[in-house]
Amino acid sequence: MKTILTFLLSSLFIVLSANTCDNQDAMTCEEMRDNLNEMKTTIQNLADTSVCNAAFECRSIALGSKPCGGPWGYLVYSTSIDTLKLSNLVATYNQQEKLMNTECGLISDCSFVSPPQQLECKNNRCIAIY
Repeated sequence: MKTILTFLLSSLFIVLSANTCDNQDAMTCEEMRDNLNEMKTTIQNLADTSVCNAAFECRSIALGSKPCGGPWGYLVYSTSIDTLKLSNLVATYNQQEKLMNTECGLISDCSFVSPPQQLECKNNRCIAIY
């Protein structure tokens, strides 16, 4: 009888522990998404401060990591900002999103997102031409 009771209590503990881990995983995924949203806002704000006088100052960088592979899109900016800082922020963001995709079991479409064919400077802003 004591063995059965010990077995039942152990089983109950394992089941409750598994449920607790699932809830922690869901929270972790939410925290990861919140962190990524903050990072993306920082990246976008930095890119938005860039200005251009000519098209040769314009650049684009792949932003995001789809679960199926490749970026979600391309961020357009000019060389008037700290481009090394932007590149590092984007690289960190892309790595963190790739990790979240794996950890949280996310899925996406597998469509290919093309980079801009051309970049232009209009009204001191870099614009992507697709």
